[in-house]
Amino acid sequence: LLHGNGEAHRYFARQIAAFSARFRLVLMDTRGQGRSSAGRGKLNFSVFAQDLLRLMDALHIPKAHLLGFSDGGNLALTFALAHPQRVRSLILNGANLAPQGMRPLVQLPVVAEYHLCGLLSPFSQNFRQKQQILGLMVNHPHISPHQLAALTMPALVIVGQHDMIRHQHSLLIAHSLPRSRFVCLPGADHFCAAKQPEAFNREVLSF
Repeated sequence: LLHGNGEAHRYFARQIAAFSARFRLVLMDTRGQGRSSAGRGKLNFSVFAQDLLRLMDALHIPKAHLLGFSDGGNLALTFALAHPQRVRSLILNGANLAPQGMRPLVQLPVVAEYHLCGLLSPFSQNFRQKQQILGLMVNHPHISPHQLAALTMPALVIVGQHDMIRHQHSLLIAHSLPRSRFVCLPGADHFCAAKQPEAFNREVLSF
């Protein structure tokens, strides 16, 4: 289970009981977030994918279902494109292929905060770290819809009716994946796993 931008594995608190009855769960804090240190160098999805590969190797997991929320969905896609043989299925909740996949009214405040952190970063390590994390939303990802044709594992694209990702963009992801199912949860927003866990968990387990 792969969390979103600036969050931690605790985001999935309302999935653990429902999913652990049927699956072994691995909840990872992405590099530079939660309880994971940032290490050296820039934060990006390719680095996160290498971290995930090393984690799966360390836990002797040859193949896994990947459930990614928001940036976690972008990580799941990045990982699957690099290591498709390690992925049983993809569950993508509010993922995007490019920054333009977000609704403008959501993206603009993020861009503003990113630049503010850039101005303050010379004076604070916290602002430098925050800018890097926000940069994942401002400058990344860059995945072509055509690349998704190579991902032949089963996939679920699940979003909220009022998601911060544009509806047509989510449909583009679903239509570009050869074996995908698309689900839009009525009345839900981007954080449907946390706010509407019964409906979200039901759809994921059905898939």
